[in-house]
Amino acid sequence: MSRRNTERGPGLRTGLVAVAATALLGASANLQPAAAATPFTAPRCTALDGAAVPASVFSLPTGGGRVTSTSMVTETVGGTTVTYCRIDAALLPVDPAAPAIGMRIALPTAWNGRSMMFGGGGFNGTLPDLRADVPFGPGDRPTPLARGYATYGSDSGHRADPAKHPVASLDGSFAVHDEALRNFAAGDALKKTHDAAQFLIRRAYGTRPAHAYFAGGSTGGREALAVAQRWPAAFDGVISAYPAWNNLAEALYLGHATRQLARPGAFPGPEKQALLYTRVIQACDGLDGLTDKVVSNPESCRFDPAELRCPDGTDTGPACLSDLQIASVRTISSPWTWPYEVVSGERGYPGFPFLSGADMRTPLLGLGTTAPSTPMPLTSGYGMQYWDQWVRYFLTRNPAQDSLAVDPARPGAWQGRISELSALQDVNDADLRPFARAGGKLLLLHGAADGLVSHRSTNDYFERVTDIMGERGTDDFLRYYLVPGANHANFGNPAFAAGWDSLTALERWSEQDRRPTDPVVRDVRDGRERPLCTYPLWPKYRGGDPDSADSFTCSR
Repeated sequence: MSRRNTERGPGLRTGLVAVAATALLGASANLQPAAAATPFTAPRCTALDGAAVPASVFSLPTGGGRVTSTSMVTETVGGTTVTYCRIDAALLPVDPAAPAIGMRIALPTAWNGRSMMFGGGGFNGTLPDLRADVPFGPGDRPTPLARGYATYGSDSGHRADPAKHPVASLDGSFAVHDEALRNFAAGDALKKTHDAAQFLIRRAYGTRPAHAYFAGGSTGGREALAVAQRWPAAFDGVISAYPAWNNLAEALYLGHATRQLARPGAFPGPEKQALLYTRVIQACDGLDGLTDKVVSNPESCRFDPAELRCPDGTDTGPACLSDLQIASVRTISSPWTWPYEVVSGERGYPGFPFLSGADMRTPLLGLGTTAPSTPMPLTSGYGMQYWDQWVRYFLTRNPAQDSLAVDPARPGAWQGRISELSALQDVNDADLRPFARAGGKLLLLHGAADGLVSHRSTNDYFERVTDIMGERGTDDFLRYYLVPGANHANFGNPAFAAGWDSLTALERWSEQDRRPTDPVVRDVRDGRERPLCTYPLWPKYRGGDPDSADSFTCSR
């Protein structure tokens, strides 16, 4: 039986439990998907309009919740016509000054007996698209909602304010409220949303899901790890892609890099970024046996930016780098540690290999087109704007604070606050034994050319888990795949736009104990294939059709 039916917690002790357990036992006993054995009636949609979600449903303190709207929707989702009940709800805070959690659920009329929670991105602040696919999804398979999943997600406890920042995921103004900060940073909103969604799903269909899953990338990837760490029995399986799990550590690193790039003449503009990317690819592309702009083993890639030094180290144009620009590239690509302790125990961030994973028709996601300055330009890199918002609203809670005036290496009076925030933002518990004991399965993915969240950081987390649980114990519940050439969320035009049906792989592993075997990732634009090699293995070309996974072997 799914552990959804054995979990003990507020809101799960109802008279429906025995009925649900009986109805779902057969689906679990023969290890087939729930839809194969259990017919479900269409959701009771309008009957839920205005329905209360009692505070007793939640395992964390809330003011309860209420459904604010319901509607039946029929639309095409990824090529499939789907009819579903869309439910919007508000989960009320304990502190009346804090914002409510906005959440949405999509309940298909052809329900397969499963649920999928989606994570967010950046600072969140918007509702996830419940019709979307999982991160690095295959592109040619139905999305979870189109497969019959009940899907849900939330804004993590605040609604982005375009007056504060025009990019919704970069509005950090909510963090001036302690409860809103905990909802986002510590992940409290995740469990509150999950509890409310499971309650409403049960009210709509008359039974709870047989299996519950979570998927997210970037901030959503951090949230995926948070639910596995904090609530190990809440989800049967988790997909965590390019996770920003050490969020405080990366914020400090971003501040370190931003201050370097803000020095006069230190910022390499788009033309110089393109020059650097081209030369790195020239130096490292063929090391995996194939020249295709995909660097399969980034750890073997060695390139000294000093090879591009301008005469006398002064900036003479787009064909070279000045000494200050070389120093910036080294700062970005090098590990950095800070000289003090924080509560989370993190001491640094590993930096990025300078592999944008793009053809440079768009600027690097992390650097943007404009040097950072005060006020922070909207054309500066995403990471620089993230630092600016974090300093103003998380750290100092002073919207007028000059973020470039805060030195993350020597924060002075702000050191205590940094340490306090680390306990919330660094989701770094590598002891996943409770999740594994509860039967949980975890698929961890990262692009090796990610320019916004370093894959080196995910390598580090995976190695910590392995140190605690051993290789065999880790292999029993976790797979980590590093995807060559893939960048952050297939942004722009990456060298390899990763697509893999991780959801089917997770279903089979969780529900039928069929472990992922020889998975293949495809470029969603042109169908090129690569084997998905379990880290630290990487795909080495051995001859044959360069677009076929069979032409590669996973090498150490």
